[in-house]
Amino acid sequence: MASLVTGAPLFPRRLSLKRPTSTEIAEYFSEVRVWIEALRKMPRCRLEMREFKHRLFGTNTLPHEVWIDTVGDALSLISKQREAAHFTDLVTMTRQQQPELLDWLAKKPQRALELVDEWQRLLAIVAWLKVHPRPSVYLRQVDIPGIHSKFIEYHRGVLSELLDLVLPAEAIDPIASGTNQFAQRYGFLDKPLCIRFRVLDRTHALLPEVGERDISLDADSFARLNPKLSRVFITENEINFLAFPNIEHSLIIFGAGYGFEMLRKTTWLENCRIYYWGDIDTHGFAMLDQLRSQFQHVASFLMDRATLLAFEAQWGIETQPTYRELSRLTPEEKALYDDLRDNRLRKNLRLEQERIGFDWVKAALAALR
Repeated sequence: MASLVTGAPLFPRRLSLKRPTSTEIAEYFSEVRVWIEALRKMPRCRLEMREFKHRLFGTNTLPHEVWIDTVGDALSLISKQREAAHFTDLVTMTRQQQPELLDWLAKKPQRALELVDEWQRLLAIVAWLKVHPRPSVYLRQVDIPGIHSKFIEYHRGVLSELLDLVLPAEAIDPIASGTNQFAQRYGFLDKPLCIRFRVLDRTHALLPEVGERDISLDADSFARLNPKLSRVFITENEINFLAFPNIEHSLIIFGAGYGFEMLRKTTWLENCRIYYWGDIDTHGFAMLDQLRSQFQHVASFLMDRATLLAFEAQWGIETQPTYRELSRLTPEEKALYDDLRDNRLRKNLRLEQERIGFDWVKAALAALR
């Protein structure tokens, strides 16, 4: 397919044949004759024969080479005429509209064929961004005739490959990569990351006249909040977040798995004692380890061996554990993580945080004071 882009001559093309040996001809003479006849009948091929002398059968000829003379013959042999016609249309379209992408077509013809029905729209998006570099609008705000609002989001992967080839360097943020950072890389507005939290001390309520229970703020606003509290809890379970007891000078954040990047700008957290409450399983400790890459002083909460053993009746199974080394755990945490990772207590053991009784939670909170 690539030759349809580059124009490189590939035909006539010679195909070498492995001929039978003299011994094989003697042992399988009938099969050899059937093989020769089948080659003679192959359409779209030119068969070249070579003379040989056999001690039993005398002078004969055997197939030596097969030649495919034209690209049409080759496509007919493999029944790819339709795909070639589609690809030729893609090449023509691209050469007329975005010739910088011809190399991409030559390198990824099969991928291009998978996108044959979307290719014209993809080229239209590329053209729009060349005219509107770093547009500072949301992806679904892009107004191009015939392109629905979710099209760009769905095709971020291939669009990244195409845009990197045609946009000037100043229109691309090299720090942002991957489909999740598509908007940042090409200058679109991104949906704000929101942080969901509860103030656990009513004397520090942000909206005392409302009596708020659950607040969400974008990451930048949360970073500017600085509620002058001394303790912050982070939990991964929504019910635990909503039911967490009131405790003085404290706030609780509803976690987001491995997504702690949104807290990076919140510098006031450096002055708070931070407690992370995750599941007692390998991923729970991996999340704790990741959070410590941003806030080294984070302490784990209810992720200890005593809690695990106290709720043995509630043990469950971690279906896809992680096995990587974690460098930011305390010795006690690492010992428990290793036991879980290496299946020393039970295979794929986990204790989900919501299975811990709230009397145990309250007692652990009281011990912190």
